[in-house]
Amino acid sequence: MGQERLQKLIAQAGIVSRRKAEELIKSGAVTVNGKIVTELGSKADPEVDHIKVNGKLINPKLKKRQKVYLLLNKPKGVLSSTSDPEGRKLVVDFVPAKFGMVFPVGRLDYNTEGLIILTNDGELANLVASSKTIPKVYRVKVKGIPSERSIERLRRGIRLSDGYKTAPAEITLIKTTEKNAWFEVTLYEGHNHQIRKMFDAIGHSVVKLKRVRIGHLTDKGLPTGKIRELTFEEVQRFFFYVEKSQNLHI
Repeated sequence: MGQERLQKLIAQAGIVSRRKAEELIKSGAVTVNGKIVTELGSKADPEVDHIKVNGKLINPKLKKRQKVYLLLNKPKGVLSSTSDPEGRKLVVDFVPAKFGMVFPVGRLDYNTEGLIILTNDGELANLVASSKTIPKVYRVKVKGIPSERSIERLRRGIRLSDGYKTAPAEITLIKTTEKNAWFEVTLYEGHNHQIRKMFDAIGHSVVKLKRVRIGHLTDKGLPTGKIRELTFEEVQRFFFYVEKSQNLHI
């Protein structure tokens, strides 16, 4: 196999995503041949080196691991994590045992519904989570009816309460009632609680939030609480977003 970066190997073993693997390395939770490694650029060869995460050898996982790609329509009240000290329901609880250990790509808030990818492929997880070209589409119900001027502020990008400046967003009004408005919001980034903070910034808090599309994947035919495997073609299409982005910058 040859030497590869530790965070890549840990992600390939299905332990955590590459980003989380970097945190494990920096925290001193990773050893190579009995020595703690904290440098992110460090490499190892699983054919000759003994690699442990939190004291557990990951080499067997790298030998046996088959890549798994799943799409879950997450219900409200489920945590986008692989563990929780409070014992709350997790997205991985919906994964049949035959698929083994997987982790969520990115996250949806505890009270947000909708699509989330689960995989043991750290490369794909990193691609989808960090991409600025893969659209994530949400249906949003807010209190009150925002003015067009306020929505235009969100479309252009707005400074949030935590200081983060959002990128331009695509926002379309779906319908209004006497007390609420529904919007479709398309983002190309994933700041923490971003949509909720965006609408808070214009004085209209979010009542309901659901992600209905990730790139080319939609919730059509996938009821809330159900999970399905992605096809080979569906997985490969994510790499086309990267190629398209690279071509635009040539």
